[in-house]
Amino acid sequence: MSDSTTPQATSSPPSDSSQPSSAFERWRRKLMLVTGLGVTEEERLADLRVHQTRHCERTKEYLMNYSPAVVFMLKHLKESGCEVPKSNVLCAPCDLTRAGGFTPDPGAVVLCSGHFFSESHVEHTLVHELMHMYDHCRFKVDWSNLRHHACSEIRANSLSGDCRYTRELRRGFISFSKQHQACVRRRAAMSVAANPACPDAETAEKVVNEVWDSCFNDTRPFDEVSPILLTLLRC
Repeated sequence: MSDSTTPQATSSPPSDSSQPSSAFERWRRKLMLVTGLGVTEEERLADLRVHQTRHCERTKEYLMNYSPAVVFMLKHLKESGCEVPKSNVLCAPCDLTRAGGFTPDPGAVVLCSGHFFSESHVEHTLVHELMHMYDHCRFKVDWSNLRHHACSEIRANSLSGDCRYTRELRRGFISFSKQHQACVRRRAAMSVAANPACPDAETAEKVVNEVWDSCFNDTRPFDEVSPILLTLLRC
């Protein structure tokens, strides 16, 4: 069709008919990706990663605005001189099986898109990593010092919701006596054992035990103003 097409022609039904066609193409593409028919495995995985990252970003945005625990941590980080912009909480594919991580130097949190099974899982992971950020900001943690690392892991696992009974049940750990403490010890030791400065798992467990009493009982910043929120995260 030439450039001299009349206005009547440009507003005719053919332009409207492109909308159903476009919708159909999106539906067809989605069906192909779900079934794997007509696409390569690389294409399917790439599309899945994009979808998972978008979903993670939407969940992150919601939690940073409306989650009581996340908003509480962001508030106290800001008051400690370490305000966390939304751009410093990243959703990205991760090669490892962990759900998130904290990078001290730029002060950033990574949420591993595709590794979450619920909104509460994202919430607990985000609070966990923000607790590491809070410790780094307030207490100048040396992450190569195993005692420093162990203390922050104890606090993060205890205060984030990571060791709630339902989470442990999903992992296959069932205990009716001191379940919370056992979970915190186990997960803290696993994280310390992954520290390049830690020679072995036995050393990690030993260090966790050495700092346990003081670090497990240190519930800052929750104990200062929010005992109810702290109770909810631990139950």
